[in-house]
Amino acid sequence: DHRRLGGATTWTDLIRADLPPAYDMLKLAAREIGSIQIQNAGTIAGNICNASPAADSVPCLLNLNASVELTSPKGKRNIPLEQFILGPRKTSRQADEIVTAILIPKTAETGLSSFRKLGARKYLIISIAMTAARLVINSGKITQAAMSIGSCSPVAQRLTLVEESLIGTKISPSLSAEQVVSSDDIAPVISPIDDTRGTADYRIQAATVLVRETIDNCLDQIRASA
Repeated sequence: DHRRLGGATTWTDLIRADLPPAYDMLKLAAREIGSIQIQNAGTIAGNICNASPAADSVPCLLNLNASVELTSPKGKRNIPLEQFILGPRKTSRQADEIVTAILIPKTAETGLSSFRKLGARKYLIISIAMTAARLVINSGKITQAAMSIGSCSPVAQRLTLVEESLIGTKISPSLSAEQVVSSDDIAPVISPIDDTRGTADYRIQAATVLVRETIDNCLDQIRASA
C-alpha cells in the first residue's frame, strides 16, 4: 500500500527511477539540487534530516503525504513528515535513530505534478522560494489538489486555502491559476524572513507568482494529454 524510498536513495537514483507523473515535481526538484556530483552522492533522507527551510524535497514530499521511517536498536517507528521536521535544523529524530526510508502511500501517487524554484541564478542555489503542486482530474474537474511552499516559513507547509479553491474547478482551455488563486490565500499563512537572498516582502510577492506558475504548468500538462 506504499512505495518505499530507502534512506540511501540518491537524487540521481530518483531521477532515473520509473515513477508515476505524481513524482515529476520531486524529479524536477532533484535536477536543481546542487551539481551532478551532489545529486550522485546526496540523499533524499539527508535533505529532510538537514531540516533546512529551503530543503527542496520537502514541499514535494508533503504533497505526496510522505511519512518517515526511523530505526533504532529498539525497533522502527513511522511518523508523518510534517511531524518529523519541527523547525530550522530541528527534527523529532532521537539520538539513537537513523532515517531508513521515506514512505509514500499509493493513494498519493495519482495525478500530475510540477515544481518551481526561485533563486539568484539558475544552478547551485539555495531557494528564495519554491512551490510544488499535484492535481488530480476526474470528469474535467479538479477533484484533488496538493499545494506546498518552501523557504517562506520556518518549515515548508501545505497551502490548504489554495487547495480548497482549486477543488471542484472545471478545466477549460482558458483556465489559469490567476483566475482561481488569490494572494490572500497565500500571504496570511507564510512567514518569510529578510535574509541575504531576499526580503520578506519580496518572498510574499514571489510566492504568489510561483504558486500560480506551478499550477499553470499542471494545467498545461492536463490540456496536452486531453
